[in-house]
Amino acid sequence: QVQLVESGGGLVQAGGSLRLSCAASGIQFSINDMGWYRQAPGKQRELVAAITSAGSTNYADSVKGRFTISRDNAKNTVYLQMNSLKPEDTAVYYCNARQKVFIKVYDAWGQGTQVTVSS
Repeated sequence: QVQLVESGGGLVQAGGSLRLSCAASGIQFSINDMGWYRQAPGKQRELVAAITSAGSTNYADSVKGRFTISRDNAKNTVYLQMNSLKPEDTAVYYCNARQKVFIKVYDAWGQGTQVTVSS
């Protein structure tokens, strides 16, 4: 059974930092591409940052230079370091695991963790 468990969310003042963690189980973590998405009230879920199984990363323009995604395959965990947080970063943050097998894509999602940035 696939499980992705996020932690590290909370309330922080603008300019502050948080580090999100996502612990995975039930998957072969090292071959999965991992990502962090977020969804603010009334908005669609959007990709924040992603890291491939090979370690390549990409970021939404809105977080470049402020957020860093990383992974520890020995711990089956992906992290999102968020610095210089802004009120517009307020959202529920979701962890995603994606495995591609030929033309099929398998996605798993965590339950989400709330990040609230006060001005």
